[in-house]
Amino acid sequence: MKSSFYLILYLLMIPAVTCAQMTYTTDFDSTENPISENGKWKSGRCTGLDWTDVRIINGMACGTQSGIDSGIKMYNDSYAFLKGFPADQTVQGIVTFKNPSVSCNQEVELLLRWNSEAHRATGYECLVRCMDSEKSYMEIVRWNGPLGDFTYITRLNGTAAGIKDGDTLKATIAGSKIRVYVNNEEIIQGNDSTWTIGNPGIGFFLSGCSGTNTSFGFKSFTAKGL
Repeated sequence: MKSSFYLILYLLMIPAVTCAQMTYTTDFDSTENPISENGKWKSGRCTGLDWTDVRIINGMACGTQSGIDSGIKMYNDSYAFLKGFPADQTVQGIVTFKNPSVSCNQEVELLLRWNSEAHRATGYECLVRCMDSEKSYMEIVRWNGPLGDFTYITRLNGTAAGIKDGDTLKATIAGSKIRVYVNNEEIIQGNDSTWTIGNPGIGFFLSGCSGTNTSFGFKSFTAKGL
């Protein structure tokens, strides 16, 4: 009886682990298509069917789009997301890219409150074009479910939205407030209360050219519950 009492007392003294304490960090040091990392990730084509997968190659995560699809199919971004995170979350990754071209849209994406099932993907996409020039852009976009159904929340064009190879892109969501940073400097923010649950992730978009998926991506990633 006494031993049971002390066991209960010991268990009560152990700090509770909450969702807000969740952290996941990776340097993408494996080679996988689609990304899995021991089952931690769910990838786009596998869950949403209409989209494409993220893969790991040469120490980075990147997309698998053809880059030459047209119409609504051009929005079949590559994405992958984690599971078990609280609604308020922060994500960041080191961006890598080479040989950017104004004729090619190469975007890296940080995903917040992401959910995906057959023919449906919802959440918030914080994206930047892999370029540092007057042709740069950064956006916060809400995905509404079906392929190609999205809503712009915030858009910024020009040099203020530029990013360089090796820069750290970060996005946070707390309540309805979404903020996007480059090297810890806030660049844009937005408000939206449509999606209240979901998980962090990464994504990639390619259009206007083909065969350049491995020219841009993330070489590290961290997600935390707030």
